Amino acid sequence: MPTLLRIKNVSKYFPGVKALDNITMDIEKNEIHAICGENGAGKSTLISILGGIYPYGSYEGDIYLKDKKIEFKNPKDAEEAGIAVIHQELTLFEELSIIENIYMGSQKVKGLVIDWNSMYEESQILLKKLKLDDLNIFTKIKHLGVGKQQLIEIAKALVKKANILILDEPTASLTESETNNLLALLKELKKEGVTCIYISHKLDEIFEVADRVSILRDGKLIGTKLINEVTKNDLIKMMVGREISQMFPKRKISPEKIIFEVKNFTVFEEYNPTKKVVDNVSFNLRYGEILGFSGLVGAGRTELMSSIIGFYQGKKEGKVFLNSEKVNINSPQEALELGIAYLSEDRKGAGIISNLTVRENITIAFIKKFATFFHINKESETLKALEIIKELNIKTQSPEVKISTLSGGNQQKTLIGRNLVSIPKILIMDEPTRGIDVGAKQEIYSLMNKLTKQGISIIMISSELPEVIGMADRIIVLHEGKFMGEIENYNHDTNQEDIMYLATGIRGGKGE
Repeated sequence: MPTLLRIKNVSKYFPGVKALDNITMDIEKNEIHAICGENGAGKSTLISILGGIYPYGSYEGDIYLKDKKIEFKNPKDAEEAGIAVIHQELTLFEELSIIENIYMGSQKVKGLVIDWNSMYEESQILLKKLKLDDLNIFTKIKHLGVGKQQLIEIAKALVKKANILILDEPTASLTESETNNLLALLKELKKEGVTCIYISHKLDEIFEVADRVSILRDGKLIGTKLINEVTKNDLIKMMVGREISQMFPKRKISPEKIIFEVKNFTVFEEYNPTKKVVDNVSFNLRYGEILGFSGLVGAGRTELMSSIIGFYQGKKEGKVFLNSEKVNINSPQEALELGIAYLSEDRKGAGIISNLTVRENITIAFIKKFATFFHINKESETLKALEIIKELNIKTQSPEVKISTLSGGNQQKTLIGRNLVSIPKILIMDEPTRGIDVGAKQEIYSLMNKLTKQGISIIMISSELPEVIGMADRIIVLHEGKFMGEIENYNHDTNQEDIMYLATGIRGGKGE
C-alpha cells in the first residue's frame, strides 16, 4: 500500500519532558493503524500534532500528506486537509440537536441562508450508514447515550470529507455491543477508502480491527508490526519494556470474619423516586478479601455503592452494618470517618481536582489532619504526600506539579493514595483500571493485594471479566438492579460464561 501520511523525525518538548523523541512512522493508505503504549508514552501528543492542536513550529520534524509537507497552524487546517481527530472527551454540544452538531462549522448554504433540506437529506444517509437511522435528527445530544454520541462525532468527520480518521480511546465508555458496532463501522469505512489511526489500551480490539500496530514507549517508537505477526504478549513486552508473566498477582486467602454487611438494600432513581435502580440486594464483605461486583451496564452496581457511602442522591432503603453495628451513612465524609473510602469510576468528574497539585489532591480529603490552630502545616502535609507517592510509585516530578500533568495511571494511583492518608477499613474501587495502560494496571493489582495483606477489605466493581476473575475472591453478579448470584472464586478460575449467564438475567447460570 502507498504511504498516505508520513511522520518524519518528529520530537516535542514540554518543560522538563521530552514527550516525543525523533518519531518516524508511515501510515498507509486505506489501513487501520493502531498505536499502543502506556499512559505518558506520547500517543496523545502525537495525535495533537497530527490534528493541528500543536501547530507547526511548536515541534521538531516534518509531516507529509501524500508526499506534500504540511504545516498546520490549527485544527481547522487539519480538517481542511482531511484529518479528523475524535478525542476521548467528546466535543458535542449537549443542548443542540443531532443535525446541528453534525454540521457545526460545516453548514450547507443556498445563497445567504442555511440549506436545511440538503443537510437533512445528507444526514439521513449518514445516520443510516452509522446504523442510527432510528434516531430523530432533531433530538438533543444530551438525550443520547455515550455510544451514539461517539457515532455522531464520526458523522461530523464524514460530513467534512475526512479521509484520515484518528480515534483516541473511542470505546473507553462503551458497552460491548456498542464497541462491536463501532469496530464493524471502521471496517466498513476502510472499504470506502477511509484510513484510520486507532489508539486503544484494549488489545482485543487492536487484534480485531487493526492491520498494523505501532508501539510507543517513553516518547520513542519501539516498532511497527503487522498485526498477524505479533501476539498480545509481544505487544505488552514492547509497551512496558519487560515481560509481564503474571498480570494478576498470585493471591490465596481463606474466608475470614465478616466486617461489613448490607441487608435488603433498595435504591430509587434520583429523578423518578418510584423506579428502583437497585432492588433488595444483600451481601457481606470479609476481612482482607476482595469482593468483586460484576454485571452489564445498567446493573446498578455504581448506584448501590455510591448510595451506601452517601454519594448518590436518590432515595434509599435498607440496613448497613460495620463490625456488626448498624450505621447510617449520609455523606462520603461520614463514610470516611467510619473508615469506608470510595474511589469513583469518574476519575475526571468526581476524582481529580485538575487545578490542584498532586500534594493537594492526595491530602484534601483529610486536610484537618494537617491543621494546627488557624493554618495548615504544609511541611507535615508534604511529608505525607511524599510518603504516599513513594509507596504507590506515583511518577511525578514533584508533589507540587498540577495533577493534570500526570498520566491517567498515575492520576488513578494518586486518587487511591488520597484514600490511604488515613488507613481505611474498607476501600470501594469502582472501575479501578478504566482507561489506564497494562503496566499501570498490574501496579494497581499488586497494590490491591498489598492492601488486603494489611487488613484492608476491598469491594471492586469492574466491567472487565478477566479482571474480576483474576482479582476477586468472591464475585457478586447483578442484573437490572437485582442480585443474581454469588460465585466463590478463591482459586481465581471461574468461567467467564458463568458470570455472563447471571449478568444477562439467567439466575442459576447456564443450566437454566
